[in-house]
Amino acid sequence: MQKLALVALLASSALTAKIPLIKKDMTKEQYFALKERIENRSYENKFLDNGLESHIPVKDFMNTQYFVEAQIGTPAQTFTVVPDTGSSNLWVYSSKCSALVCWYHSKYDSSKSSTYKTNGEKFDITYGSGSINGFVSEDVTSFGGAQASMQFGEIEAVSGPSFYASQMSGILGLAYGSISVDKLPTFIDSSNLSDKSFSFYLHENPDASYMTIPGFDSEALNGQELQFHNVVEERYYSLNLTGMKQGDQKVDATGYKAVIDSGTSVLVGPQPLVKQLIEGIVVSPDCSNVSQLPDITFTIDETDYTLTPDDYILKLTEAGQTECVIGVMGQLFPESFKYFILGDTFMRKFYSFFDKNNNRVGFIPRSQLKH
Repeated sequence: MQKLALVALLASSALTAKIPLIKKDMTKEQYFALKERIENRSYENKFLDNGLESHIPVKDFMNTQYFVEAQIGTPAQTFTVVPDTGSSNLWVYSSKCSALVCWYHSKYDSSKSSTYKTNGEKFDITYGSGSINGFVSEDVTSFGGAQASMQFGEIEAVSGPSFYASQMSGILGLAYGSISVDKLPTFIDSSNLSDKSFSFYLHENPDASYMTIPGFDSEALNGQELQFHNVVEERYYSLNLTGMKQGDQKVDATGYKAVIDSGTSVLVGPQPLVKQLIEGIVVSPDCSNVSQLPDITFTIDETDYTLTPDDYILKLTEAGQTECVIGVMGQLFPESFKYFILGDTFMRKFYSFFDKNNNRVGFIPRSQLKH
C-alpha cells in the first residue's frame, strides 16, 4: 500500500487523451437475466486453460454498460468496444460474419485496409452465455491517440444471447497478457505508449464518464493523492482483499483477491461469501427503504473502501417506472476461485488509475475530484 503525491507523476501524464465513455443504462430485463445466469450457473466446466497453474474464468458481457470507440485499419474503421480490465484480447466482428448480430453491428473489412496482414489462425472463446469463433488477423489499431500494429480476433460466428443484447462490436482487453487467449499480445503492450497506464472516471450521467490514456486526469485530481495498492497477481488487476463487512459485521475474506474489472457492471463473488456480505439486506422495489440499509465495505491491504446503499443499490428505470435492486451477486465458482470482482458499481464510487508501469492500482473517491 502506498500513497503518492500526483505532482511526481505529472510528467508522465502531460500528453494524455481524455476519451468519452458511452454509457448504456441496464434495463430491468437485462438485470434479472444477468442475475439468473450468475446465481444459477456454475463455471466449473467453463474455464480457459492458458497454460497457467490454475484456470481462468471467462466472462459474460451482456451486462456491460460502458463503451469506447476504437479504430482498426487504414483508412480507419470505427468500432464500439468494451474497454475491459478483466480480459486481454482485442476482437471485433468480421465482414465475413453471417450471424444475425453482425447485421446491426460494425464489421471489420480487411479488403478495405491497406495495412492488413493475414494470419488465419483459429480464434475461439467460450463465455458464460455463449461463444465466439473466428480467426486471427493483424492491422493497425488506434485508441485515444495510442496506436499499435497488432494481432486480434476477427469474429465470423457467435452463439448465445449476450452478443445480441449488447451494443458492442467487440472487446478491447486491458488486462495482463498472461490471460490472453492464444497468447496474442495486448493492445497496451503492443502500443507506441511509453507510459502504459490509464484511468477510468465512471459516472451515472451518460455524458460525464471518460477514460484517460496514458495516465490520469491531473486537472480533476488537482494535486490530491491516490491510494495505491500493488497488483498481487499479474493476470487480472488483482489486489489483496483483507476483509469485508456489512455495517460492523465482518466477513472473513482470508485468501481472496479483489479484481478491479471495468467489464462487469456489478459486484460478483463466490456465493458463500456474497451470502454473508448481503445477509438480511432486503431492498424494497419502490426504493423506499434504501436510506435505511447498511453500508458494505471492502478492505484492500489496510484501506477501507465503503459503499453506501446509494452506491450498491441500482435504480432501473423503464417507461417512467423506477425499481431498486441490489448490485451484488453470488456465483457458483469452484472452491479454487478466490476472487471477488469489483465492477462498475465500485468504480463509479472510486476513480481508478491502472498503473501498469509499476503493477499497481490507485483509487480516490470520485466525490473528491474537481469537476
